[in-house]
Amino acid sequence: MLHRLTLRVLPRLTLAATEESVRKRKRFVMLVAGLVAFAIYRVIKHLAPLSEPLTLLGLSGLISAATAACAYQVGRSADWVTIWREDGSRTVGWLVGWIGFAYGVQLSLMVLALLRILVNYDFFRHSEGPAMMAIIIACTSVARDAFEIGHVQRLKRQGSQLVTFPDGAALRALFREQPGRLAQLGIPAVLASAVVSLGLANLDEAGRTELGQLVVVSLFAGTVALWAYLIGEQRTSGWSMMLRTVGWAELFRFWWWPGLAFAATYYLTMSGAATFLFRLDARSGVVQSLMAGAVAGVMALYCYYLGYRRHLENQVQQMVPPSLLRCPFVMGILSKPKVVQSEESISPAGMALRETGRRG
Repeated sequence: MLHRLTLRVLPRLTLAATEESVRKRKRFVMLVAGLVAFAIYRVIKHLAPLSEPLTLLGLSGLISAATAACAYQVGRSADWVTIWREDGSRTVGWLVGWIGFAYGVQLSLMVLALLRILVNYDFFRHSEGPAMMAIIIACTSVARDAFEIGHVQRLKRQGSQLVTFPDGAALRALFREQPGRLAQLGIPAVLASAVVSLGLANLDEAGRTELGQLVVVSLFAGTVALWAYLIGEQRTSGWSMMLRTVGWAELFRFWWWPGLAFAATYYLTMSGAATFLFRLDARSGVVQSLMAGAVAGVMALYCYYLGYRRHLENQVQQMVPPSLLRCPFVMGILSKPKVVQSEESISPAGMALRETGRRG
């Protein structure tokens, strides 16, 4: 889900993907994708045994892959000959294989785990309802993200200055450039989260439940995400100065979203994989500690990367005023400059952008 975080945390991409005209087209694409996925499910459930997890996940991945290709083309506003020539086979393969198939399977696992843990709606006992929701939710989410990526790619081809493209290439480069730094962040986060999970499981019966583990691990990993993001953004002024310049409200917003929200999402996905793919006991202390460590490690690495890319954006481009950020959760800490510009110091283009954001 790194592409989703990138699209919603980095301001330039957020602005590009949330213009009102873009949002209207995106909603329509998601609606069509959901209806088509529902129709396909209604036909295939009579032909294939969707009570088997591997069959369901494979079908969900294939439908999502086709959806990603169609939604990307709509967002890209080009025919496939042009897309193949200009974007290249690597981008198309990444989009169909990762954003389509792999992401669709991941979302389906998350839905199955969410239904089982929160509402006790177990796929193994009642397969039809969870299967339908897993396919439709995965398909509509893939359509949303693929459309946004296609739109961002179109803007990039038109000459828009975008420091980061959400394909993970910059993260791979960061692994090559700063392996020691990433290890210093990731390893302690993994170990600490695993210890917290084991300690919770040894406290009482409630601590061993999947819901209890989900809540505590999400809270811990969300805190790790905030810490890693601030380090990546290279805020070295200390917590007291940071609280004065950023504020508790802004820190809480990032901790809540994307920190806690995506930590919970990753935990649910891993729980779904453990239960429905590998048939492991999700109440086992070893399994729970492994999942907890993986969630915290992923959040630490991803959010450090996001903070680092935000720092680069601040160096390359002008600061984005907070009023321009359309996502209600991404503001303050993600857009507040260290020195607030006066109205007189903002360029005419910046004033026009600000006015656009106020109207939106």
